[in-house]
Amino acid sequence: MTPTIDALALHWVGNQANDEQCITSNKLFALNPEMNQLLTDYFIGSFKSGERFNFSSDTGDVADNLIYKFVSNIFDNPGMLLDFSVDIATQLYECSEHPQIKGGDFYVVRFTGCGVANQECDAIGLFKIENKDLFLTVEHDTDNRFDMSTLEGISLKKVDKGCLIFNYERQNGYYVMVVDNSNKSNAQYWVDDFLHLSRRQDAYFQTENMMQMCRGYLIDQLPQDFQVSRADQVDLLNKSMNYFAKTPKFDAETFQERVLAQPELTQRFNDYRTQYEKDRDICIGDNFDLNPDAVKKEKRAFKSVIKLDKNFHIYIHGNRDLIEAGSDEKGKFYKLYFNSEG
Repeated sequence: MTPTIDALALHWVGNQANDEQCITSNKLFALNPEMNQLLTDYFIGSFKSGERFNFSSDTGDVADNLIYKFVSNIFDNPGMLLDFSVDIATQLYECSEHPQIKGGDFYVVRFTGCGVANQECDAIGLFKIENKDLFLTVEHDTDNRFDMSTLEGISLKKVDKGCLIFNYERQNGYYVMVVDNSNKSNAQYWVDDFLHLSRRQDAYFQTENMMQMCRGYLIDQLPQDFQVSRADQVDLLNKSMNYFAKTPKFDAETFQERVLAQPELTQRFNDYRTQYEKDRDICIGDNFDLNPDAVKKEKRAFKSVIKLDKNFHIYIHGNRDLIEAGSDEKGKFYKLYFNSEG
């Protein structure tokens, strides 16, 4: 399956608060094969995260989501992409009221040859380019005279805002990917105000939340529940991280046996999990496939290090029994056992 652009509409969406306009085109943008490939790679290649979303609505009925409705109309009537792209651009303009939101080029693109779950389908892409770079151009003539000038244009490294909607699981709000490299002060207007997206509770979602919840308990709550040394705390973090990294499927019972081990610790952990889920209005399953991309992302936050004042850091990667804590007349100390040094 090789994605390619079937049709592209280009508009300019300004900021209402700054008295900017929404300028819509009256025809589709024509692409030659080279430009088609270039833009396909640019748009599709911008989605790096493993997070997936669905369209949602405050009413509970996804059909009330305007972008969902307009995108569905394009899927059903591909020849009317330009008409519905104007509706989408107008809706984006209505959501562009924060004074820090930048105006920019807005692309509505229909892709063919995309795939989800080993099924080929078409997709609709919504992209907004707010930032442009200054490029230096150098030219020379037949007399070897050189000239330099500047040109403002779009860098093809990443899009500022993007959304890719696959024509898959329409009844559940589609299968949606998002990228948003905005200023954090107004970042949510793209995902929340304009698109109205919610996270898919898939393996990535389950893995991410389970790891975040586990790390939160071991770092923040465990020292409040028990008298525990930093070395023991790090040991539990290592054991949990090894479980996530080396086990293809999460099983709550197995995790408790291998990592937590003690009944009282397991009970406190489960109490923390119940409150965690309640606070976030989510449900983390007891059995699910662990998503490798989510594990890789969350692994960075599992710090297996003991910081001693400003003098030393001890990194613990393996056997907890090879480190001992104590104190004497000089103060607290750690004793480390090893076979070789490098």
